[in-house]
This record gives sequence, structure tokens and C-alpha cells, in this order.
Amino acid sequence: MAVLIGAGSMLNLQDPTACQTQPEATREASDTIPANYLQLYRKNGQESGIAWNLLAAIGKIESDHGRDPHTGVASGANYAGAAGPMQIGIRGAAGNTWGGAPRHPANAHTGGYGTDGDGDGWDDVYDPADAIPAAAHYLRAHGAPGNIRAALFAYNHSNDYVDTVLAQANRYAHHGAQAVIAADNPTCDQATLGSPPASGVAAQVIAYARSQLGKPYVYGATGPDAFDCSGLTMSAYRSAAVTIPRLSDAQYWWGATVPSGQEQPGDLVFFDYKPGHSGPGHVGIVYNPTAGTMIVAPHTGTNVRFQSYKNYPGGAVGFTRPTAHNGHNGPTRF
Repeated sequence: MAVLIGAGSMLNLQDPTACQTQPEATREASDTIPANYLQLYRKNGQESGIAWNLLAAIGKIESDHGRDPHTGVASGANYAGAAGPMQIGIRGAAGNTWGGAPRHPANAHTGGYGTDGDGDGWDDVYDPADAIPAAAHYLRAHGAPGNIRAALFAYNHSNDYVDTVLAQANRYAHHGAQAVIAADNPTCDQATLGSPPASGVAAQVIAYARSQLGKPYVYGATGPDAFDCSGLTMSAYRSAAVTIPRLSDAQYWWGATVPSGQEQPGDLVFFDYKPGHSGPGHVGIVYNPTAGTMIVAPHTGTNVRFQSYKNYPGGAVGFTRPTAHNGHNGPTRF
């Protein structure tokens, strides 16, 4: 069930099609939003359960998607103490929503909404890859997606601001602005993602990973309350009495390489640490090869969730099968 922004209705958590509901971009959106921003709005909309065009509307109103030349967008702060493309409060101003310095190490617990969205180790309010997910987290903490108006009013205490953002959101998407179920919601599984394997090690790996859905990503964590990417994969295999290395790069060299298109549920899928940096620095568990879905702990500020590996930026580095470990340091191929 799609929920129109401003309707104030509750999401139907039994409707798995909502897991895929993100409105299509209008010509205005595709022509005027910078490509990197549009990609970030879509990504964080799907991950947070907030319509991408709502995030885009905030970005438009606050900074014209980072293009506003005034102080406080690329550096410094505006007259109210807000900064970055999403205009988030820094250094005690505007509620100090960001928390800590405008750019601080991602592992510094500052008590704000600062987020390391691109996994570079820094929470940077001027970086759209960090600022956009931070804005989404703030909105969720203040009522979104169930009460969008309340969340927007918390973001900026003005009814005119709320109306302006909602009007812009409607111009950015066909069929109005819609709310979606967050990608880490356990209801986003069987009907949209298919069934896991029925037996064996892979079944246990999948069952364990699914039971961790919604738990937070914490760098270095291996459970039971939080995970990083390789901590989740290691723990999932450990639950099936299979020991694999702790870190993602070592996990990559552990199992036999599986050609793309021949991956199976329970296999591991690897990605570059970040776009432009080669090497298997990030890992997820293949859930449904046909749909191209995995269970993964993505990065700081997110939770264990279902995610597409076919649409992952930069594509997959490769797939491995830990149960076909070759007994030496180096992958073999089937």
C-alpha cells in the first residue's frame, strides 16, 4: 500500500510490495538534480523507508542540491548555524543536530545524527554521501515515514517550509510522494525476495542472517547485538558450524570462486571497499540469486538489511562459496 506523504496513515506492514515502492522521477527531477545526488537520494530513500523525492525536495530547498554558493553549503555555516547540502546544525547551533565537529571520525560517538554514508571513515556534513543519510535518520527519529509533516516540522519549525518541501517532492515524482517500508524491515522478504534454501549449511546461514535483520551496523562488531559486514558473514557461518576468517578480504580468499550467474543462496558476494578503490573490502550473503538480493550489514548509520547486489554501485568484485574452501590461501574456480 503506497501512503501519500501528508496523509498521516500508517504503513501496511503486511504488504511486501511496499518494499519496492519508490516513485518514478519526473522530467524535472531527472533534468535538474545532479546525477550523484539523485543516486544518493534513491539509495537512502530505499534504505530508510522515506521516499527519495522527499529527501530530494529537502536538498533542493536547503541548498539546490549543493549548488547554492552562499556560506554554509560547501564550508562554514549559515546565519543559524546549519551547514552542508542538507543544512544540518553544527557546533551547538540549530540543536547541534550533526553532533561533534562538521567533519569527525566515524567511530567518534558524538550523540548527533552525523553519518558515514560512504564508508570513508569520516562523518562529513559537507559531503552529500554523509549528509543525505543523516537527514533521513533525523526524519525517521522524528516520525517519518508514518508522520511526514511532523518530521519535516521538526527539521524546520515552519509550516510554510513543510508545505514548500511537500510541493517540491510532488514535482519530483510521478503519482505523488510515497512512503515505503525500510529495506531492513523483516516483512520485506518472502513475497518479494523468494524463498531461502530448504536444508543444509546454506539454509542455516540464511536463517541466522535473517534473524539479525534490523540490528545496527557497528564497525568491528560480530554480534549478538550489532555487526559489521564481515562480522555478520562470519557469525552466520559459525552458526552452521563452519569457520571462516574474520575480515572480508580474508573471506574472499578463503572460499572457491563462483562465476557470476552461478551464485547460490548462502554464497558470499564481495564489493570494493568504496567506488574507485579495488579489492574485496565489503561482503554480503547471497539470498536470492534470481532477484539479485543479499543480506548485508552495509555501513555506519544503517542496519542489517536486504539489499540488491546487482544494483550495487561499481558492481560485485566476485562470489565465493565458503563450504568449498580449498585448503590453501587462494581461491579456486568451479
